[in-house]
Amino acid sequence: MERKLFTALQGEHAQRLNDTLSKQGFRRSQNVLYRPSCAECSACLSARIRVADFTISRSQSRILKRNAGLKRNVTSPWATEDQFALFRRYLDDRHADGGMADMDMFEFAAMIEETPIKSRVIEYTRAPVGHERGRPLVSVCLTDVFDDGLSMVYSFYDPAFAADSPGTHIILDHIAIAREAGLPYVYLGYWVPGSRKMGYKAGFSGLEIYKGGLWQPIGDPADHGAELHPLSVDPIAEQVARIALPEARITRE
Repeated sequence: MERKLFTALQGEHAQRLNDTLSKQGFRRSQNVLYRPSCAECSACLSARIRVADFTISRSQSRILKRNAGLKRNVTSPWATEDQFALFRRYLDDRHADGGMADMDMFEFAAMIEETPIKSRVIEYTRAPVGHERGRPLVSVCLTDVFDDGLSMVYSFYDPAFAADSPGTHIILDHIAIAREAGLPYVYLGYWVPGSRKMGYKAGFSGLEIYKGGLWQPIGDPADHGAELHPLSVDPIAEQVARIALPEARITRE
């Protein structure tokens, strides 16, 4: 049974609220900020990469080389038919039984466009082959811009290019973007101990997780199995009481 803490993300101070709560393990979904707060485990741990401490591995270097022909295109958060077609192929191949499997174009557009903060859509395109026109999409990432980093809200790619590891390429390119912009972190969402689908995140050096109210190096992933135990959960009232909110600014005429 899943349980979440959440709050609306709206108004003129939405960006400040998002920046503040994201540093405490919260994630954004459209105009809502949430953080898992299940009654029987605390396994969903927010993860981010410290850009200054990231060192690329040999396998990651090979992934960059395989994707060297891709072109990055940064746009405003506006959904397109090409993006949705790629999104559907991705879901049908990778997450056919997932919670997003039935999303239509209108729901997809809402996911991309309903953002009250600074967000971008980052597209990666390849050279055309045969009778193709333009540069076809290979992968796409909806990315939020924080005061201290980039947050990968949701990414998807063409399953036909899965062998080139486009998901890893997106993360590596976001690390490069953050480094160019002088931003210290790339937020990856949640990492779950023992989850095979989440295991790839632990393969990035400089990874840290939000645990016990602070960010700390992940260390050995096997050391976090205790988060799966019901006794790892603090009472909900204590969790709420520890949340720090941005300071209110009083304006006077």
